[in-house]
Amino acid sequence: METTTTHAAAASQPAQAGARELLVFGLGNEEYAIDIGLVQEIRGYGAVTRIANAPAFLNGFIHLRGSIVPLVDLRIALGQTEPAYDASTVVIILVFAQGATGIVVDRVADVVPLAPSQIKPPPQLHGSAMAGHVTAIGSLDERLLIVLDMDSLLSGMGMAATGKLAA
Repeated sequence: METTTTHAAAASQPAQAGARELLVFGLGNEEYAIDIGLVQEIRGYGAVTRIANAPAFLNGFIHLRGSIVPLVDLRIALGQTEPAYDASTVVIILVFAQGATGIVVDRVADVVPLAPSQIKPPPQLHGSAMAGHVTAIGSLDERLLIVLDMDSLLSGMGMAATGKLAA
């Protein structure tokens, strides 16, 4: 069964003045967040057209309302344990200037507004594969959210932020 939610429907909480709206999702035991403005929709994981000799993180492509959208399994790209594809596996469709890219995650938690006081600079990650891709750490009650720069992360994996494969 495939479910679809637009970001307008997902962002049902009222925003605080000056708050940054983030979509929170899970990869393993960690919670990550991205700017809700990038999110076109959230859908269940379904049939994917695979490509021979593609990098392991590139699951393949889906057809989405007349567009061909590449799917990046963020769990594989970030070195998580071998992913399981089950009923809770979710695809988040991100929209960039020239197209869309889907990211596969374990689950979507919620949309949260974070005030500037709840957003801290990331720790120094010199030499880490995540250096330059983590823009902040969000603090929400007892939760720590790793805020990702999806443009930088996808570009670093050889995917253009335009949603097309980099040359």
